[in-house]
Amino acid sequence: MHDNDNDNGNVDESKVDLPAIEKAVKQILQAVGEDTQREGLRDTPARVARMYAELFAGLHEDPARYLDVDFTEKYDEMVVLRDIPFYSMCEHHLLPFMGHAHVAYIPRGKVVGLSKLARIVEAFARRPQLQERLTLQIAEMLMTNLDAKGVGVIIEATHTCMTIRGVKKPGAVMVTSTMLGIFRSNFATRTEAVNLLTGGNR
Repeated sequence: MHDNDNDNGNVDESKVDLPAIEKAVKQILQAVGEDTQREGLRDTPARVARMYAELFAGLHEDPARYLDVDFTEKYDEMVVLRDIPFYSMCEHHLLPFMGHAHVAYIPRGKVVGLSKLARIVEAFARRPQLQERLTLQIAEMLMTNLDAKGVGVIIEATHTCMTIRGVKKPGAVMVTSTMLGIFRSNFATRTEAVNLLTGGNR
């Protein structure tokens, strides 16, 4: 089966040095003992370069732009968006980790479209990452740019750097959380947020 899919998700490849990536991938393949001129690998360096341009597109965008459009609203109860799928690349081994992000905030007069929350998760995920940092970055951006009363973010993910190599423990799920504002200072609000974000542990 040949992979001729050139869809890069409309990524601006001009911001990435594709030839340099191609050269590096070719050197890696040669270093592990492969013949880079055989049919199956001939176009692999170019494919990998385009893939990296897509996977790391978040390095070249400011997630804050998704919060430029907000709506004035008197609503002051919790807003929750659960099960936002994402994938990212662990910066330690450049292997993917993927899972779901759950986001909650209590507005202080400003709300944002739910799709924007998913866009922020995606923008921060599409760069070399650590799950802990990803969780904190999402929460801090929402807290600051929405001037929210509180923000809670929980991320559940599986890491291929420990499922296909190293300890090889498939099925292990890493959970990280960040609670800011009233979610950190008020135990009852924090408990409500965690229950809503995790679906009562379903």
